[in-house]
Amino acid sequence: MAEQTTAAARSRQVLDPIDRLSEIGFGLLMALTFTGTMSVTLGEGGQVRDVLLAALGCNLAWGIVDAMVYVLATYTERGRNRATGDAIRAAAPAEARALLREALPEGAGEALTEAELDQMISMMRAHPRKSPQRELTGEDLRAALSVFTLVTLATLPPTLPFLLFDHLPLAMRVSNAVALVMLALIGWRLDRLMGRVRHLVWMVPVLGTILVIVTIALGG
Repeated sequence: MAEQTTAAARSRQVLDPIDRLSEIGFGLLMALTFTGTMSVTLGEGGQVRDVLLAALGCNLAWGIVDAMVYVLATYTERGRNRATGDAIRAAAPAEARALLREALPEGAGEALTEAELDQMISMMRAHPRKSPQRELTGEDLRAALSVFTLVTLATLPPTLPFLLFDHLPLAMRVSNAVALVMLALIGWRLDRLMGRVRHLVWMVPVLGTILVIVTIALGG
């Protein structure tokens, strides 16, 4: 019963917290880029509504692109992993150990002895993968939809100033400030989820700040 509950929980959570925060941060960075680019293009005569529509339209399009990239990356990675598993099962002992070391997460392969690797390879050979297996599942498609939704919705807070202010430069600066605060919060949260690394808490907003500075330097 507990195993069924765990499986159900995994099924509902198609993206883990780090993936979700990363997608939101990506959407915010894209919003900063798009609004800045549009303000530079429109110049002094630009209308707030033009920038608002451009930001929403661009992130809607990029949400679709990012979802498609997610599906493609998932399909490719899963196929590569299965091909690696097949190669390990079919290889000679020395080659199989080398392939397994390379396939394991960083540091894990080197920490295992040859006997331990041979034991893992024997277990793999005793349980050959079932064929055929789908490279994409309904869960993958739900995850892609989540990617699209997160990237698109991430633009809403930074675009609110364009609804509240008629003066384009003021709307731009308030929008930039909202995006940078959100990026700082995302970086802080990512640090906590990744073991308090204490790098992303400043790296993520710094990247956004660089985008803002570049935009202002270009006239945005």
